[in-house]
Parts: sequence; C-alpha cells; structure tokens
Amino acid sequence: MGRDIWYEPLKETETMTLSALTRSPLVLSLGLALTACAGAAQATEIAMYRDPNCGCCLAWLDHAKSWFGEAEDGVTTRTIESQNLASVKEEFGVPADLASCHTAIVEGYVIEGHVPAADVQRLLAERPEGVTGLAVPGMPVGSPGMEMGDRKDAYQVIAFGPEGRAVWASYPAS
Repeated sequence: MGRDIWYEPLKETETMTLSALTRSPLVLSLGLALTACAGAAQATEIAMYRDPNCGCCLAWLDHAKSWFGEAEDGVTTRTIESQNLASVKEEFGVPADLASCHTAIVEGYVIEGHVPAADVQRLLAERPEGVTGLAVPGMPVGSPGMEMGDRKDAYQVIAFGPEGRAVWASYPAS
C-alpha cells in the first residue's frame, strides 16, 4: 500500500494590478473580450473506456451525465470500446487492485469504476494536488450503475496518485 495523499484546499486567485500597457484602450478592450470568452460555459467531456460486453458501464454513464445538471451543453460523452482494458488502466495509472469494469477521463482526472457523482463533483471543485483520480474497486452492488433494488454493499471511494492513496468517501451497506 502507498502512503496517504495529503492536500490543501485551493487558494483564492489573486488579482493583478494593471500596468501602463494594459491601460491602452485597444489592449484593455481585447483583454475584456478574452475574459468574457474564457468565462463562457464549456461542455465537459466524459470519455469512458469499457468492455463492449459490460452493460453496467452504460448505466454508470447515464448517472455520470447527471453531474452536470440539465444544461444541454453541460456535458458530452464519448464511449471507447476495448477488449484490452488492462492496457487502458495501465496507461492512465490505475493500480491493479483498484480496477473495475470501466475507466473514464473527466477534466484530466481518472475515474475508475462506479464512483458516485458527489465524489466526482467534489474532486473537480477541490482539485487536490497529487491526486490522479478516484476509484471504486470491483463492482459493489448499490453503487451508481450497479443498483439492485434496495440492496447496497458497503464500499469506499479511493483517491489515488503517484505518492499513494487515501479514502475519499465511504458508503455503508443497507
């Protein structure tokens, strides 16, 4: 087992003062236009690698789309089918003992298996240093995409990265 990952919350950005150059009307206008464009909402892509014979992956993808609300342009999805998911997981740095049935990439983070939306939202909001992604090892019953009535197995969401891993969230059995 690796070491626990420790991280600090994001710090607020600092505002820079205007220099003489940026006081120029042309440069200031261009800067304002670029700032407006940068603030525009961009669709987030979820790229999911899955075995074509696994049905729960598509159920998880439907759950994943809900992360970004009702906005039509809030999320785009891409499904890549592969018979060799072990090489995909190796490419993205997923430890073998954290593997599940599908691997997704969301805003540069690896999301392995049936990770709940709330945990992905927290990851994207906090963006902790040293975290490559989140994983739910195996296929626990009751996790997103693995629903079976009211039955829910206990499971943990693990944050992992090059320096180790830590429990990100725990879900009890019911």
